[in-house]
Amino acid sequence: MIKAMPVPKNFVSPARMSAKERAFSQIQRWIIDGTLQPGEKLIDAELAESLGVSRTPIREAFQLLEVQGLVSTHPGKETKVTEIEKDDIFKMYSTMAVLQALAADITAKIIVPDQIEQLRAINLEFADSIKSGQAYQAMEADEQFHNLIVELSDNPYIATFSASLQIHIRRFKYVFLKQPITAAQTSVDEHARIISAFEKKDSELAHNVMKQNFIRPMQELYELL
Repeated sequence: MIKAMPVPKNFVSPARMSAKERAFSQIQRWIIDGTLQPGEKLIDAELAESLGVSRTPIREAFQLLEVQGLVSTHPGKETKVTEIEKDDIFKMYSTMAVLQALAADITAKIIVPDQIEQLRAINLEFADSIKSGQAYQAMEADEQFHNLIVELSDNPYIATFSASLQIHIRRFKYVFLKQPITAAQTSVDEHARIISAFEKKDSELAHNVMKQNFIRPMQELYELL
């Protein structure tokens, strides 16, 4: 007897999305949060039934997910969720640290006071989420902080590669830690130092603290695992 895929029956589909977009968005979410585990064989007929679409948008979604490195497809054979290893943490975080440090370097030279206040407000939300033990909200606020700096750097290449890496980093946390871990106050303090560097237009300091903001948790996560 073939084991059914572990897809939930009671999820809510976003409105106003094409069948391909809906399939891509939902399967991506299931892979990131570990509902579909590394190595899981993806059966297009089952996914089509679960999502209420035909097989065509499922196969189109597989192609997009393969580009992101979340699935591997073998024509005429099968599609599986890609494996993820603990040592991948070094590859992901060290690359992200370089990209984010570059974004901070650029942003420090062009940021304006209103934008600095936006970052300060996000960091306050981040701190509040940590204090109240809301791990998921803390992760969201942390990503929002970094995404705004990338957006302000106005470099589409940094934005594209950062977004791709963020997907894999989030997946890594879910797969190995089963849930988002609550960030430390240290990260809030590092964000505050980045904001201070922006106020001073000190691109070198912003660059160095941003890099540290990724290298430190990389080392902490590896020790935890």
